[in-house]
Amino acid sequence: MSTPDFALVIPMANEEPDFEPFVTELQKSMDRIGSGKAFLVVDNVSKDRTLDLCRDLEKRDDRFVAVWAPGNRNIVDAYMRGYHEALKNGHEIIIEMDAGMSHDPRALPLFLRVLNEGNECAFGSRFINGGSIWNSTWKRTFLSRVGTLMSNVLLGTRMYDMTSGFQGFHRNVVETFVDYPFLSTGHFYQTELRYLLRRSRFAEVPIHYRAPSPSVSGGSVKNSLSSLLRYFVRRFGKGSSSLI
Repeated sequence: MSTPDFALVIPMANEEPDFEPFVTELQKSMDRIGSGKAFLVVDNVSKDRTLDLCRDLEKRDDRFVAVWAPGNRNIVDAYMRGYHEALKNGHEIIIEMDAGMSHDPRALPLFLRVLNEGNECAFGSRFINGGSIWNSTWKRTFLSRVGTLMSNVLLGTRMYDMTSGFQGFHRNVVETFVDYPFLSTGHFYQTELRYLLRRSRFAEVPIHYRAPSPSVSGGSVKNSLSSLLRYFVRRFGKGSSSLI
């Protein structure tokens, strides 16, 4: 099987402390794979030197593209801006991940293998054999597990992890959701997207996740619950949602 060319979509905000360790690991993984392009999306949320570091990296390594997106309103906009850039650049496989060592770049070959074995989507999972959460509080882990349980019960999905990021798609799948009006303005978007793509051919990929912060904001939890309940209502009405 030939080495697949792929794109990475990576929102970057206040990443200065972990920038070099993350980029070093990412470069090593891309070297081993032999391909890849990374779109680093930075917006006004970032208050440190992250944008400057991304632009310097772009000059040193042409596999990296610094995307300045001051019009972003939330994290979902950051992801979508990165997807648009990857689509414009002609990539057939696009993988979304977080920076700051939350997601381990060494998992990239697993995603590529899954996406080259007939699957349309590859979803990162912390709760299957080989996956884990570390350097996190019990409250954050509890929220992730309860969020998965609630989502599966209310939405009728059957995934081991409904709340994680680190996921990859074929181009035709990205084209179905890149302009979709997501209800979520925060990280519930990950759950929302899994629900919308529940009828696709997918596989879950074990990932090791390091929580970047010890807590989740109250606003994020409220937005998650509100979006979840709205999809639950739609599930039993004429507005039942699916992108594939």
